[in-house]
Amino acid sequence: MRNATGEVQNVLVLGGRSEIGLAIARRLITPATRHVVLACRRPDDADAALAALARPGLEVRAVAFDAAATAAHRRFVDGLVDEIGDIDVAIVAFGLLGDQESIDDDPDRAVPIAHVNYTGAVSATLHVARRMRAARHGRIVVLSSVAGERVRRSNFVYGSTKAGLDGFAQGLADAVVADGVGVTIVRPGFVHSRMTAGLKAAPFATTPDAVAECTIAGIRRGRRIVWAPSVLRWVFMVLRHLPTPIWRRLPLG
Repeated sequence: MRNATGEVQNVLVLGGRSEIGLAIARRLITPATRHVVLACRRPDDADAALAALARPGLEVRAVAFDAAATAAHRRFVDGLVDEIGDIDVAIVAFGLLGDQESIDDDPDRAVPIAHVNYTGAVSATLHVARRMRAARHGRIVVLSSVAGERVRRSNFVYGSTKAGLDGFAQGLADAVVADGVGVTIVRPGFVHSRMTAGLKAAPFATTPDAVAECTIAGIRRGRRIVWAPSVLRWVFMVLRHLPTPIWRRLPLG
């Protein structure tokens, strides 16, 4: 739980090798932070992430977590809280991008993307929220995407999962606020990262560190939705309302 001055003591990153998730976690760490838990499918591959967060007196560890294994999420969250105490901040940062052309050729490839990005995220986040509501404090940071604000044809399976996750997170924010729990929804644009390596960058492309800076600033200002970069808020105020024939002709995919 937070200490007497409100500093974060326990941080959970679901998707513990996510570059954005790690960048946010790094900015949350203070001398009061006791535990940072990186939950990922392959904890043995998290050495670099662990080293980047290491601080004297801070326990940073990677633990096994499978977003697709929804039946295990309750046990995972409850076991972690019982061991380290209340989670002050949970960052929901896992996801699969996929390739739309490959999905068009083999629709079965859409299933794990939909399951992990939406079903897995809903399951894990609700279990975290359940424990935060019982403790009557905590913040959940949900990494959404502008891809879900108006879904593009070039990645409509991925975009649709982010649209669903974004809507879920907005509803969750309304449901938990009376219990002292906050939800911050982060909508990055194109982010230069391992996930997007080799892809053509979209306008207003950004970096994990820049997204993290926007996120922390948004949390401090009490924002429910954070655009990264912030200019995308105004861009999508226009794009959201474009007539479909014009939207389809834009070179956005």
